[in-house]
Amino acid sequence: MNQSPQQQQQETSFAETALRLSGKSAEEAKRTGAVDRADEQVEKLFAPQYQTVNSPVHRAVWDKDVDPELFWAPEPEADQQVQQVMDQSLEVVRRHHEQQTAYDEHGKVSQALLDDLAQVGYWGLLVEKRYQGAGASFSAFASFLTRMATVDATVAGLASVHGCIGAVDPLNTFGSPEQKERFLPLLATGKRLSGFALTEPGAGSDLTALRTVAHRQGDHYLLRGEKLFITNAIPGRLVAVVCLIDGKPSVLVVDLPPEENEQFRLRRYGLYALRRTWNNGLIFNDLPVPAENRLVPQVGDGLTIAYHGLNRGRVALCATAAGSMRVMLASMIPWVKFRRTYGAPIGTRELVQRRLALLAGLIVASDALVRWGASLLDRGYRGEMECIVAKIFGSEAQKEAAIEYLMKTHGGRSFVHGHLFGDNVHEFLAPCIYEGEGEMLGMAFFKSLIKEHGVRYFQPIGEALQRAGIKRPSLLNPRHLWVLKGPMWRYALWQLGYRFRPKPLPGFVDLPAELREHAQYAARALRRLALELSGAMSRYQLKLADRQMRIAELSARGQAAVTILCTALYAGRQNNPLVRDAGQVICQHLRLQLEGRRPSDRFFRQLRKLGEALVEEHSFPGLDSVPEQALQILMPYEQ
Repeated sequence: MNQSPQQQQQETSFAETALRLSGKSAEEAKRTGAVDRADEQVEKLFAPQYQTVNSPVHRAVWDKDVDPELFWAPEPEADQQVQQVMDQSLEVVRRHHEQQTAYDEHGKVSQALLDDLAQVGYWGLLVEKRYQGAGASFSAFASFLTRMATVDATVAGLASVHGCIGAVDPLNTFGSPEQKERFLPLLATGKRLSGFALTEPGAGSDLTALRTVAHRQGDHYLLRGEKLFITNAIPGRLVAVVCLIDGKPSVLVVDLPPEENEQFRLRRYGLYALRRTWNNGLIFNDLPVPAENRLVPQVGDGLTIAYHGLNRGRVALCATAAGSMRVMLASMIPWVKFRRTYGAPIGTRELVQRRLALLAGLIVASDALVRWGASLLDRGYRGEMECIVAKIFGSEAQKEAAIEYLMKTHGGRSFVHGHLFGDNVHEFLAPCIYEGEGEMLGMAFFKSLIKEHGVRYFQPIGEALQRAGIKRPSLLNPRHLWVLKGPMWRYALWQLGYRFRPKPLPGFVDLPAELREHAQYAARALRRLALELSGAMSRYQLKLADRQMRIAELSARGQAAVTILCTALYAGRQNNPLVRDAGQVICQHLRLQLEGRRPSDRFFRQLRKLGEALVEEHSFPGLDSVPEQALQILMPYEQ
């Protein structure tokens, strides 16, 4: 049955419409539209009050509604069973490190460690109790990942792969009752560890370039194609594979054979990052997969499933970064006491004190974003933009901490075998790519932020021009003005309403004075962003998608304002004075970057005071769980 033009238009996404109107090729518009429709399908999984247009960031920008309680969350609580699993898991990892059995002869996390973690319930933290899991909230899980990362970041990362982007989340969210009964107990008990196979040799950020296919034959699908850079991918694992079935993205839960064979092989390669875990390519040559292993979401397709789990993985990445940066801070403090230049410890030097202070600030901001983002997911929000902020900040903070603070403070010893930096530099940098490369995600943040505004005010303008056959509109042409009179009038009314509709800022009265001022600054910045975003849309019109540098700049400023607001609220409600001071300096640091201003002497004094306190007290939250090995002075010399 033929569809009317109106029906076809309704099924065309905002991005596809914009690209077609801007003169892009039909192929590019089609591919971009497929991704945009997948995003819209994910939205439908959430109740209206928890969709993107009602998210804290969207409301703060477009509705001037900055609700402090939506940008902060209290410390998560875990029930006794969950807490026991977490404590025992930490003890298991510590014991294996003490006994030097944490890694096998290949330098990978040992099977003995994985099995012992299974015995205490580590792999079932995010699985419901009825499927033999612990049923932890995501907030409790994310907070715990930071603790685990201070002991072993790889083990923390494996929990995220398994529970967030592996098979656990797709089954939890999209599995049928039968599929859950069949697979989740295996995943909860660690009898099967999982991964997620999405990336292909030609399909990374462009998920429309998938080439792996599955054809139905009887009661099985025959899977053919290649996946690349798949963590936790070895024979005998359970992997959720994104493939094309009848031309549509789909997900099959694949129980990998116990050994390689003609239908299943690994593609092995050297990989500097993830060196402690298995990461391989998967080659399928008509591997039979039971038809009942296909996940069929009520809304959307395989891309819907892929996008859903990524948000959790992004928050988990930031949580792990917060733990890894604590290890860096813990290793720097004894070194700056030990290393002397010109007769004095380098910990007395202002530049070193600044490094320590800013590193503490990065940790506090990451903690704030993790607690906030995880709580939104627990409350039922989609959290797309919020989780992107956490991922980008956490990965960039870890990179900055490793290069600018850890490496430069330790100097040449950073490259000695056995040093925290030299042995893990690729682990510290790789998260900038994991769960989406940072700048690409920044563009996704921007698109999510402007989409509803674009659909409401700018898409009608483009459609009116298209119907009239006008390719180069001019406001000096009376005919063009007549064609645009309706949509332009609606847009003008929005402009007037936004500019002249007063709405008081929150008082943030429970925060210390300086952090209160930072929170108010961030709230004002988010409000001002609406007019800048709308102005960019008006100026560039249908060419906006090609202005990637402008998009990146606007997106980065929005993310920074969100980070300042969350950090100020989090730090201002902590009792630890070091946390409050660290929150203050990172908020000020981010503001200086945003405003392009020079630091004041007062700010320098704050950095120096915090750096001195960190060296003297060595009591920053979370440092007590860092292993002694990370605190050792390599190649000590006689004083």
